[in-house]
Amino acid sequence: MREALIGILLAGLLLVSGCSGGDPATPTAGSSTPSASAVASSPPAPKPPQNGKCYRLSFDEALAPIADDKTVKCRRRHTSQTFKVGRLDRGVEVDSARAQRQAREGCRSRLGRFVGADREALRLSLLATVWFTPTLEEGAAGGRWFRCDVIATAGSNRLMQLPGELEGTLGEFALCTTAEPGRKDSRRVPCSGRHAWRALATVDLAGSSYPSVEKVADAMRETCRSRARSGADDALDFTWSEERPSHSQWKAGQRYGICWVPE
Repeated sequence: MREALIGILLAGLLLVSGCSGGDPATPTAGSSTPSASAVASSPPAPKPPQNGKCYRLSFDEALAPIADDKTVKCRRRHTSQTFKVGRLDRGVEVDSARAQRQAREGCRSRLGRFVGADREALRLSLLATVWFTPTLEEGAAGGRWFRCDVIATAGSNRLMQLPGELEGTLGEFALCTTAEPGRKDSRRVPCSGRHAWRALATVDLAGSSYPSVEKVADAMRETCRSRARSGADDALDFTWSEERPSHSQWKAGQRYGICWVPE
């Protein structure tokens, strides 16, 4: 979801050193005995975010590599909630691809446990995780954390409001669309609202390169057809749709397609 990275900051403490050839009681600019005012002190490491806190993020803020730390009470309107605060590996620059990869994998592995859902249920929902790392200044001061938030996306560039307690509410975020997936007027919406198609199942796609339409159809056809038939009123007359991930979704790690049925 987020792979673009800003430049690397090389930061270090200011050290005052040298050799003295004069009177040791009167240090010169090159003295090995620096004055008290010349000694650089390390600022305290910034405090990491707190787990369980809620935020009112916009769509763009949710996709940024760093986030505002202004919290709101979870019983009030909010669009994200922190469910894990992890620690970056030693020596990892906060704005590096390695830091982003560690945060992404750490957040994705914990989301299902937080909302009480397995991998398939999460795939068939509007819930997702976003992650944040310290600013360059915080990283230079010793900040080593990453923050995992859960969000729910709906429509175009919009985040849904979240309930105060997410566990047990996955049904509110079941994945549906307003029209057949793939059409320009199709928008992803929660199935609890007005919709035309419902996500039925997912199918893992093999390989590391982006698959062609034909390869996706071959991989998905049997599963989608079987699942659609099992839920149809007439086993001889039913419809389904196969959706492969977009280029950006594939690059962000979505290596599966989605089976859809009309409702």
